[in-house]
Amino acid sequence: MSATDRKPVPPFHLAFPVRDKEEARAFYAGLLGCGVGRESDRWIDFDLYGHQVVAHVTEEAGTRATNPVDGEDVPASHFGVILDWGDWHALADKLKAEGMKFLIEPQIRFKGQAGEQATMFFLDPSGNALEFKSFQDMGQIFAR
Repeated sequence: MSATDRKPVPPFHLAFPVRDKEEARAFYAGLLGCGVGRESDRWIDFDLYGHQVVAHVTEEAGTRATNPVDGEDVPASHFGVILDWGDWHALADKLKAEGMKFLIEPQIRFKGQAGEQATMFFLDPSGNALEFKSFQDMGQIFAR
């Protein structure tokens, strides 16, 4: 099945650990511009580009394991969104202007190969790795 034959993608749900709810709110709602949904004293829902991600307060937040990909140490545990090309560049510019310390600087990966993509990795305040990527040709998302 090709990318053009697929139905629209339904929103996904992801829950992840954070060390502090208000710190997570400042990062996800403030810096990334996510909408805020339901919450309690131990968790908070965010609207990450139409997907429900839930930050749960715990003492075991963050990630450390990496895997080599195209010459970079990619965090083995990470999440993010595939954005439109222009939106990806706008987010990269915003994060640079805000002084984001990137794990992997905004760049083009697999240049000239199947699956060529723009990508960047950074950590939230609890150490969770996020990757935002984009394809000039969305048909390349699953290219081999």
